[in-house]
Amino acid sequence: MKDGKFLTMAIESSCDETSVAVLADGRQVLSNIISSQIDVHTAFGGVVPEIASRHHLQNMNTVIDQSLEAAGVTLDDIDLLGVTYGPGLVGALLMGVATAKGISFAKDIPLVGVNHMHGHISANFIEYPELEPPFMSLIVSGGHTNIVHMKDYGECEVLGGTRDDAVGEAYDKVARVIGLGYPGGPKIDKIAKEGDPEAIPFKRVYLEKGSMDFSFSGLKTAVLNYLNTERQAGREINVPDVAASFQAAVIEVIVQKAVDAAVQHKQDKLVLAGGVAANSKLRGDLEKACAAKGIQLYVPSPVLCTDNAAMIGCAAYYQYQKKGADQLDLDAFPNLAI
Repeated sequence: MKDGKFLTMAIESSCDETSVAVLADGRQVLSNIISSQIDVHTAFGGVVPEIASRHHLQNMNTVIDQSLEAAGVTLDDIDLLGVTYGPGLVGALLMGVATAKGISFAKDIPLVGVNHMHGHISANFIEYPELEPPFMSLIVSGGHTNIVHMKDYGECEVLGGTRDDAVGEAYDKVARVIGLGYPGGPKIDKIAKEGDPEAIPFKRVYLEKGSMDFSFSGLKTAVLNYLNTERQAGREINVPDVAASFQAAVIEVIVQKAVDAAVQHKQDKLVLAGGVAANSKLRGDLEKACAAKGIQLYVPSPVLCTDNAAMIGCAAYYQYQKKGADQLDLDAFPNLAI
């Protein structure tokens, strides 16, 4: 506690960002330090779990010190610790969980384990102080694509999810085969602006009628088949057209299903969350579709779309208010469900 405000320190290490944040009263960000490993993993074309864990170990104490200094507080001022305990890479998660448990024990600070997906949704609470549940949420990230009905803080119902590849995973794979490299999402989004989204008629996959689930593996295969056909025929491949056509096929389905879910459940608020929420076409198309249905769209700023500890701290604050602290036997769960 400092200046009458409840302080939460949070740790996020689910993948390749080491992040530590300090928040006041759940929503006011005092610091949000993010140490990215993207340059390290780019050479491998994707995240290497063992290397990610090693860098978390090397960076963790430094990032903690930087976050506390930036917030102008010490560990003695902290009232609550939040840490991502899943889903994610098990070794990376363990680095954060072990660190948080050690601090909790040494300083006698209550500890809360946070679901990474709940953290992504909570990023919008930071961005929009007036936002309150209930609302519909669309989570689009490297490992997840979900439509979630957020009924209350920490209380949600998953209405749909991907049956194979997540959006971010599909983007990375397609970017690799068309020669853009890693990370695929931002690179496809950028080059697609130079292409024609109607150049290649990739199929829109809606699955069975009424389903809120997604499937992107077939679209990924369609891109591969198109590239192979064109190369075998000796025709030059227009990379911007491929990127734009692929992205249009993905986003059209995502937007339609998310808006349909909000309408069917009579929700007039739709919250976008996850790393792919930074995609410019997704933001633009979703904004138009929501406006047409009278739905208020909430989109976090780019820094809150990526993996960061501020969103984890916000989720931890509200979870602690409702359920109290976790025990020190808290463990990492790489396949934790929403």
